[in-house]
Amino acid sequence: MKNELIKPQGLVKNANRRQFLRMGTMTVAGAGLLLMGCNDDDDMVPSMPGMVNLGSGDTGILNYAYALEQLEAAFYAAVLQGSYFANASAEEKTIMGDLEKHERAHREFFKAALGGSAIGELEVDFSSIDFSSRTAVLAAAKTFEDLGVAAYNGAGQFLENPDFLLIAGKIVSVEARHAAAIRDLINPGSADFAGDDIIDANGLERTLNFTQVLTAASTFVKTGIDFSQLPS
Repeated sequence: MKNELIKPQGLVKNANRRQFLRMGTMTVAGAGLLLMGCNDDDDMVPSMPGMVNLGSGDTGILNYAYALEQLEAAFYAAVLQGSYFANASAEEKTIMGDLEKHERAHREFFKAALGGSAIGELEVDFSSIDFSSRTAVLAAAKTFEDLGVAAYNGAGQFLENPDFLLIAGKIVSVEARHAAAIRDLINPGSADFAGDDIIDANGLERTLNFTQVLTAASTFVKTGIDFSQLPS
């Protein structure tokens, strides 16, 4: 079935966007303690100065997710400080505020779960984004959310611990809600919330591999990321 036949009515109507996103908070909360105290046998490898090494195995993949969540959390924190947000409608302020809370929760979740195996704080650079422009902010949000979903989709197959795969599934579902909400803000009432650019003819969302995702993210991340130990 063609994506243009899929209608968003009842999914992300203006009046229901906040309820739609709030479900994401419960999803993350439900993930809860499954990852807490994660102890992978893969030791972190020392990094070159100015770089972080993600490590290998499940620890490396969780650090990969943690790096992306750091990026998204930093982006939405910057959005909330910009003049677009200050002048946005009440609805959009609510949505952006909810997205910032979710991404911050994801970031802190991975940081706590990885413990001593967590990579350090990444240095980000959003100088290419005009945070006074609604168009620029929503376009960047679309890029980050679509990238996050494709990243989880691509990485999940390599997780060995089924508990970690369960958590990844819960978080990617939240990221997908974010992506749909942002796309609906950009083009309300259209099929773009699940557009043909990300959903194929079989109704499946795209996946991206580690290289594709981190290459795209490198535009906004100044810290070098060594992911050479991740599976390919």
